[in-house]
Amino acid sequence: MKLRSLLYVPAHEERFIAKAHERGADGIILDLEDAVPMDAKVPARDRLFDTIRRVSRKGAKVFVRINSEPELQRHDADTACAAGAYGIFIAKAEDPRTIQTLANQASVVESGRLREPLRFIPMIESPGAVLDARQLARHPRVMGLSVGAEDLALGMGAEPIPEVLRMPKFMVHIAAKAEGKLSFGTLSSIADYSDLDRLRASAVEARQFGFDGASCVHPSAVSVLNDAFAPSEAQTDWAGRVIEAHRANGGKSVFSIDGKMVDAPVLARAEAILARR
Repeated sequence: MKLRSLLYVPAHEERFIAKAHERGADGIILDLEDAVPMDAKVPARDRLFDTIRRVSRKGAKVFVRINSEPELQRHDADTACAAGAYGIFIAKAEDPRTIQTLANQASVVESGRLREPLRFIPMIESPGAVLDARQLARHPRVMGLSVGAEDLALGMGAEPIPEVLRMPKFMVHIAAKAEGKLSFGTLSSIADYSDLDRLRASAVEARQFGFDGASCVHPSAVSVLNDAFAPSEAQTDWAGRVIEAHRANGGKSVFSIDGKMVDAPVLARAEAILARR
């Protein structure tokens, strides 16, 4: 599955919702949390049935970022599931028991509905959650992990600069990959969405480290992320030649191409590159 770009859209703002499906993002995150004032949270949640239908018109996977406050969280998750969201971003995820509680709720909501299981993406936003990230990733409904850089830096008593964020983001990335899950984000903060050159460099680096995609708050970043997290023409050409050489050599597990040895891990890398096209 391609989720190179995940565009945040405030779930209460009609002017952003109206054009969200035209932005070219692989995924839309309808935000019920930080971007939404307290008095607008419940009305925005109640409109999810219509909002999800509208923003998914061109095939984007739709996620809902739910609140961390328990009462809001429960109703946010139930409504997102009933309204047909593909998945939920779980803000300030801390405890695997919360993941299980939400999974139990989702199973009840899904009962009798013709829908796939609701996917979860816990958001790692505190020092403790960084250390527990692998446990949070283990639940079968969890498809990936994401880091909330600003809240994480706040919890560390630090500033959200690349030097501060690099290590904890990498730790969460390793935790996700250790459990065979997707990893979203970059190794630095991209809060300054106007600096597209810096965003591009950060996203290209993240792809080299094995991240699968990243979120953004402005439509101008979508095409940058789509390009950065897609394989380059040179990578695709190399991968295609590896696969063709593998076939030409009768499926042998070890052979050479361009004077370099190809074995099982290299072949698997070539297959993964072609799967990301």
